[in-house]
Amino acid sequence: MTNSHKPVSLDDVSKAIIEQLQEDGRRSYAEIGKAVGLSEAAVRQRVQKLTDAGVMQVVAVTDPMQLGFYRQAMIGVRVTGDTTKVAQALGSLPSVDYVVLTAGSFDILAEVVCENDDDLIELLNREIRAIEGVQSTETFVYLRLHKQFYNWGTR
Repeated sequence: MTNSHKPVSLDDVSKAIIEQLQEDGRRSYAEIGKAVGLSEAAVRQRVQKLTDAGVMQVVAVTDPMQLGFYRQAMIGVRVTGDTTKVAQALGSLPSVDYVVLTAGSFDILAEVVCENDDDLIELLNREIRAIEGVQSTETFVYLRLHKQFYNWGTR
């Protein structure tokens, strides 16, 4: 999901639908409708509009280790030239699951999910550092995930 357009103005019902799905992404439209005071069809239509507008996604969040990806890391990238081009190139790599332009000591942060350390080394040396404009990288290897939540609500 990119944030390249203006924020969408949400009414209280749309916010309540989002919060219902943040609590349980498998919650039925009928169940959500009861909680927010709409019909199942109206909830389905609102959810479709919210996803089409890029306001939200409904996805299955997995544990990479359970799927055979034993190495996760955040890579800080320093760039010369156009950071958006480098971010786009990073985003096209299958092992990269998160890319953000930043202000500070790094121009870009990219989260990667790899099968093992050898795959991480290959990714860094053959793919990431080979991208035109990548000046340097610093890798922060994840040892243990303490918290990961997606239910921060709406305002």
